[in-house]
Amino acid sequence: MDELDSAIVRELQRDARQSNRDIARKVGVAPSTCLERTRLLRERGVIRGYHADIAASALNRGVQALVSVQVRPLSRAVIDNFKAFAAGLPEVQAVFVMAGNDDFVIHVGAQDNEHLHAFLVDRLSQRKEIVGFRTSIIFQHLAKHDPEPLPDA
Repeated sequence: MDELDSAIVRELQRDARQSNRDIARKVGVAPSTCLERTRLLRERGVIRGYHADIAASALNRGVQALVSVQVRPLSRAVIDNFKAFAAGLPEVQAVFVMAGNDDFVIHVGAQDNEHLHAFLVDRLSQRKEIVGFRTSIIFQHLAKHDPEPLPDA
């Protein structure tokens, strides 16, 4: 990405609902140039979508947790199958495949502690490939929605 692409991305990260004309004015190019560059950013997979940031409480997810999971045997098939299983659960907000002591970290949202406990006991503990899991309740969450690009190495 060049400086213009980066400027367009920054503006979209700040507010993806602003018009193309407003973005073009802020980055100092013609609206047609801005529109074309945005289209190319989407085609190249730089821009993957536009999303609304919804409060977890509005989705009845008052309790959130990170669940670290170890699976065995450690094979591509086991990893792929568990990843698909976890991603398909309605309580799961994100699945991370990890290196290190844990094979997965799963971001879970539930109505309350009772529902979180039921999720862990009724869904996760029933899986034969899981040899252990550890749950950490999230008290506060700060997400950075407009990270700056890092310089090349």
